Amino acid sequence: MRHRKFGRTGFTTTDIGFGAWQIGGAWGDVSEADGRAALHAALDAGMTFVDTADVYGDGRSEKIIADVLKERGGQRPMVATKAGRRLSPHVADGYSKANLEGFIDRSLKNLGVERLDLVQLHCPPTDVYYRPEVFQALDEIKAAGKIANYGVSVEKVEEALKAIEYPGVVSVQIIYNIFRQRPARLFFEEAERRQVAIIARVPLASGLLSGKITRDTAFAADDHRNFNRHGEAFDVGETFAGVPFETGLQAVEAIRALVPAGQTMAAFALRWILMAEAVSVVIPGARNAEQARANAAAAGLPAIPEDVMEATREIYYRLVAPHVHHRW
Repeated sequence: MRHRKFGRTGFTTTDIGFGAWQIGGAWGDVSEADGRAALHAALDAGMTFVDTADVYGDGRSEKIIADVLKERGGQRPMVATKAGRRLSPHVADGYSKANLEGFIDRSLKNLGVERLDLVQLHCPPTDVYYRPEVFQALDEIKAAGKIANYGVSVEKVEEALKAIEYPGVVSVQIIYNIFRQRPARLFFEEAERRQVAIIARVPLASGLLSGKITRDTAFAADDHRNFNRHGEAFDVGETFAGVPFETGLQAVEAIRALVPAGQTMAAFALRWILMAEAVSVVIPGARNAEQARANAAAAGLPAIPEDVMEATREIYYRLVAPHVHHRW
């Protein structure tokens, strides 16, 4: 697999990592055995970056990661987790040093480590980015040795631009895919200038860009593609990248004609993201070992020709942008 610099941290990571939301929950029935097998397969393929959060299965994802890494031994991948979504209500005032340190202590225990590689504020309310005391608290927690680095996971480009004004923010996790192209403009340029790592999440638009979902696809009651279709539980942009389902299906059919023979749409969509040099790592999820191996293989695909990239931009602006571009 290919490697990229992870911003100014001194770390390098494989350009495709492992997104561990699916092995935690909210994606229907993913057994612990399948989750463990998926992570093993990703690590066997050489992935050196794992992204999780304390709320994925209420700690289940973190604990699976800890168990698998302990079982394997040897050199560890970089493990990034997130903090903040355990707040109830999830409001800016909850982002106090005491609360953040409590969440971090819990993740330290779940992951079985003395220091977290990277902790990310987990899509906090926009007002948090305008509170320097929050980032000062993270600086103090870092100085105490509980975290090596910190970053943010954002919903909006504007939040990302504000976050990287804080010198301690080393990474930004943001939705970036064929259906969410806005970050590639001003934000990617500014992140590169400041040497901020970019973690691209929701790369397959919750499976739409796998090309396998149809109008008749049924989603389990505990799958966010069912219960968060209209943003009932959290930001709707996390589900199908915020694209209305029927519009997404229409766009997928237009994209299908651009996928080279013998290549899956999912692999094409991942390689499309990696065409952006500003992206440090993309984190597709996997619910089983087969999906994890397929994700890893996408890193070795040839570059996408510019005329094909332009065709994806045309599809985006014609069909998708009116629904998402100015919202996120």
